[in-house]
This record gives sequence, structure tokens and C-alpha cells, in this order.
Amino acid sequence: MATAKRSYWLVKSEPTTFSFDDLLASPDRTTSWEGVRNYAARNFLRDGMRRGDQVLFYHSSTEVPAVVGICEVAREAYPDPTQFDPQSEYHDPKSRAEEPTWLMVDLRAVEALPRPLPLTELKGVTALAGMELLRRGSRLSVQPVTAAQFTAIRRLAGLR
Repeated sequence: MATAKRSYWLVKSEPTTFSFDDLLASPDRTTSWEGVRNYAARNFLRDGMRRGDQVLFYHSSTEVPAVVGICEVAREAYPDPTQFDPQSEYHDPKSRAEEPTWLMVDLRAVEALPRPLPLTELKGVTALAGMELLRRGSRLSVQPVTAAQFTAIRRLAGLR
């Protein structure tokens, strides 16, 4: 029986909304990754992310945007209940319970990086050429990362 190939991802969060420290402090170091409202990002959640996949955690919209931690997919895609909650900032009145538009995954913290890796530093790393995060105008909150890019970031941070 063939073993499923592991995939690698990057998720973005504003640290004032939800930081990697918040993930570390969550019960079982796990949280639901709700509120994704971009179809391409939703499709990555739905079609790509599998339990055990490794995920880079990136702090965006902050003074020094940086990759700060590593987490893993703990639960594969399931309906995001915030789309049905009129009180939620993520409410989508067009979404139907019998055919939900928006999905989420659960992420579990694995480890904080020994040092944050600022975006400015990442832009100068040849091994990261072509990385979606470094593409001008890239705004996806969930994006694929190659195994080589994931390994390069671990090494830059001082991890093996």
C-alpha cells in the first residue's frame, strides 16, 4: 500500500488577531482555522490540506512580517460554522447549510522557530525563488509551499 505524500503549506495571520503564541496557548495547541473567504485559499483547504501536512505560520500586516512557527494539519476540511452565524464577521448570507461555501481545517502547533524569519530576509534567499509568499501582490492567506522551500526555511531558522 502506497504512503500518502506529505504536502507543505503557509498560513497567514495578523498577530493582533491570532498569533502563533495564541496557537501555542490554545487547548492541545490546536485551533480551527476559520474565516477563510477567498476561493483559491478555500480550495487549498478543501482539496490539498491533509492531516499531518506541515504548515508554516506567518505573521502578516505587522511592523515586521515574518514566518514565526510550524504547525500541522490536525483535522481536514469541514464546514466553517461562522458562515452561518449572522453575528460573525465571517457571516455569508449566500452560503447554505446543505452545501457550505466555506471550509476550515484544524491546525496544531508543532514548534516556534528559534528566531522569526522576516519577509525582507526571505526575499534574498535563492532557495525560495518562486515561493508564493514572495510573489509581488500575493495576498493568499493559505498557500502551498514546496518541500524544498519548507526545508530551506527550517534551515534558515536554525532547525534541522
